[in-house]
Amino acid sequence: MNARAGRAGFTMIEMLGVIVILGLVATLVTMNWRAILPRTELHSATRVLASTISGAHSEAIARNAIFRIEYDLDKHRYRVNTPYRLGGGLAANDDERTALEWTVLPESVRFSRIQIDGVEYQKGMVYVRFDPLGAASGHIITLEQQPYKNSYTIEVQGLTGMIDYHEGVFERQPPKEDDFK
Repeated sequence: MNARAGRAGFTMIEMLGVIVILGLVATLVTMNWRAILPRTELHSATRVLASTISGAHSEAIARNAIFRIEYDLDKHRYRVNTPYRLGGGLAANDDERTALEWTVLPESVRFSRIQIDGVEYQKGMVYVRFDPLGAASGHIITLEQQPYKNSYTIEVQGLTGMIDYHEGVFERQPPKEDDFK
């Protein structure tokens, strides 16, 4: 009988070695996935919010009416407030306006600040408006992701309602005298 024929299979030490190596590989893959996922969540929240802003801007122009977006900075959510009554027709006052469902930011993403026409807000409820001529309340929204401290800024131009994106925290500098020469 051959000596190799008597030994079939793997030893316990060989099996433990393979398990340890597989565990190390799984840990590396998990760590890399967690590093990629947070930024993806922040970018997704930024795209959804920017889409809502763009939609409110377009609807205001198309419907020839004032649309609003309400931001709840305490609960980290936002919604569109339409100029229509629930039963149809234009609302006569603010109490009759129909608001769409709240969109809640992902759990790790928060409003860091909202600056509307130069005034900064970090708490409470604020709203911006979009008018039928295409103008909007000029505002800057900074989203921050905890605990990673990733941030992204959406800037809405007041005159045109157009959107600019900025990685990190962005602050629009006021024009200087030399800018107009």
